[in-house]
Amino acid sequence: MSSDESSNAASSERRDAVREKAQQVKARQSRARVIRRTALAVAVAAVVAIVAVVVTWTVSSSASRPMMSPANGVDDGFMVTGVQGLGVASEPADPEGAPQGEAGPTPTPTEAAPAPTPTPTETENPAVDIRVYVDYLSTGSREFQLANMKQLSEWVDDGAATLSYYPVAMLTAKSNGTKYSLRAAGAAACVAQNSPDYFFAFNDALLREQPDVNTDGHSDEELAALATATGLDHSTIVKACILNQTYASWAKTATERALKELPGTDGIALTTTPMVLVNGTQYVGKLDDPKEFAQFVLTIASDSYYKASPTPTPTTTATPTPAS
Repeated sequence: MSSDESSNAASSERRDAVREKAQQVKARQSRARVIRRTALAVAVAAVVAIVAVVVTWTVSSSASRPMMSPANGVDDGFMVTGVQGLGVASEPADPEGAPQGEAGPTPTPTEAAPAPTPTPTETENPAVDIRVYVDYLSTGSREFQLANMKQLSEWVDDGAATLSYYPVAMLTAKSNGTKYSLRAAGAAACVAQNSPDYFFAFNDALLREQPDVNTDGHSDEELAALATATGLDHSTIVKACILNQTYASWAKTATERALKELPGTDGIALTTTPMVLVNGTQYVGKLDDPKEFAQFVLTIASDSYYKASPTPTPTTTATPTPAS
């Protein structure tokens, strides 16, 4: 064999060896790619499975936990059964220095004391039904409460009126994402359910201590402290109810129901807060004028009395008296 033939043979062997090695490298790279793809697919499948489990658990947990509704509510409202917890210290002065929430000027010593209002009986004028739909972030709701709190509490004490508040959450989006209106309405339900005689006082405190619109509002801890400050019963239970937002879901659905139709109104729906109904008739007067509201209540009460008794005989009745 010549040297040229030997050289060609050696070159051919080297090419074959290089080709074989390249094929081996390519095979290893292919196997590595397959392994990587398989591992990635397994990882993705594992992540999807984990997410599916979490979502399923969350949904099933929510579904298995029924929405809590306050048993003391009637048509999503709470009747005032007492005015405990109200105090002069909770009535802040207005910017001009005059106390808020007064129904009229205090009688001077020279004025005669008003005669006691008789307690209604079955034969006398029936109590006037007053219903107030309230959002605890609504400035109008605050104005109405501060102006009329005194005479409302007196009418309830005298038996001249039944008073119910309906907490709603129309301004939930007006508190920087904290859903203050919703949480405050739920907190009111916590007090109404567990310490009903102090509901009126807490309702009043929520409006007097009302945060500004488009702020975070009170935290749940602050709402619980505000409730406790009224001196209510079962404070530990009420605090846990507020902190757990037990009735937040109820407040949301109650608001949705009110926006569709108010019970006993022949199709009237909630459009603003406060919405005040007296024997089913909406009050559209000044929210901060207690005399105008008292006159409206007196007119409605008189109309209801004469409709019920076409030929009434003069009797002493316990109808609300306009503030002097």
